[in-house]
Amino acid sequence: MELLLALFVIAIIAGWVDSIGGGGGLICIPALLWAGFSPLETLATNKLQASFGSSTAALNYTRHGLVDVKGQKLAIALTFFGSVCGTLLVQQIDSSLLAKAIPTLLIVFALYFLFSPKISDMDKHQVTTPTIFAMTVGFGAGFYDGFFGPGAGMFFTMGYVTLLGFGLPKATGNTKLLNFTSNIASLLFFALSGHILWQVGLVMGVGQIIGSYIGSHMAVKHGTRLIRPVLVTVSLLVSLKLLFY
Repeated sequence: MELLLALFVIAIIAGWVDSIGGGGGLICIPALLWAGFSPLETLATNKLQASFGSSTAALNYTRHGLVDVKGQKLAIALTFFGSVCGTLLVQQIDSSLLAKAIPTLLIVFALYFLFSPKISDMDKHQVTTPTIFAMTVGFGAGFYDGFFGPGAGMFFTMGYVTLLGFGLPKATGNTKLLNFTSNIASLLFFALSGHILWQVGLVMGVGQIIGSYIGSHMAVKHGTRLIRPVLVTVSLLVSLKLLFY
């Protein structure tokens, strides 16, 4: 009982962080490993509880007009397919190689979000088409999320800001939609593998709903002033975690 309560509280915190800047897995995955679960049980259960958080945040951002569901149909489809491919592959090979390459990209992202004058609440000029975005960022980040995971939200957000010219709140909202897509795709195939700890995942899922609801409301209210520092902090923390642990 004490363990479930601790994981519930951790999930609230992770849901709040993830709904604003991504990186909730940085909190939940170490917690599940600390609780004594195997790596595959941890990854599978994390996808279950994260699905509750990403869906809550995506719905809240949609209600506030920050998500273009119809315009993201192709991105949703290719994110789903990419996540399925990544989930199937990670069950066959070691993902530790990615842990060495991803931190550099995340540090670059953090510096961009910190110093770029282009980051704002307003949309800018897009430099590519939604189709190319879906084929590159949608599939690529979806694959990465299914295969490894930490920092996937930053890849989606970076793509929306730099390629489609979205303002940061709108980019964050649409990121949660694709995060939910990749979580569900991965969850379906982890469920078939029998590695999900359902009681743990559902309890943490309730915590995720609470944290994501609060976090997404705060992001809508405060916009870039809140999202930018959270994104920078999470990017750097994920990088440090992957580099030194």
